[in-house]
Amino acid sequence: MQSEQRYAIEELIYRSCLALDAKDYTAFLALCDADFHYAITTYSPELRREQVWLDHDRGGMQTLFTNLPRHNSDHSPITRHATVYTVEPGTDSEVNVVSALQVFRTQLDGGATELFAVGRLHDTVRLNEDGAKLARRTVRLETRQLGYGYHVPF
Repeated sequence: MQSEQRYAIEELIYRSCLALDAKDYTAFLALCDADFHYAITTYSPELRREQVWLDHDRGGMQTLFTNLPRHNSDHSPITRHATVYTVEPGTDSEVNVVSALQVFRTQLDGGATELFAVGRLHDTVRLNEDGAKLARRTVRLETRQLGYGYHVPF
């Protein structure tokens, strides 16, 4: 892989976090391919099962973003910190990217910041003449207690 391609892929991952932090859902979707798919998963040792907390295609994500103002949700800002670990070739035009993810929440009442969630981003990035686009994102969380009112994707 050429260093320019890796740079473009890393920029894509980081820009996706910045767009979500800013609640700029139009900008986030602009980083996604037409057949984008998004999921949030975790493993529950108590249930001894995989859990899927969110599973949407691009249209489902658009609907989720449109409906967010109607949800009773926590409006404390969250900040995503991603660190790209690996970028490995997949198919001809796709690469698989694994990134660490830490999500911090800053309380509206008092301004204290706390670590809110930890996990990994497992992204499939499609490279074409338009550049790099997210084709698939699976957020694999280690944190399993988020409280109520969080409908915003990580």
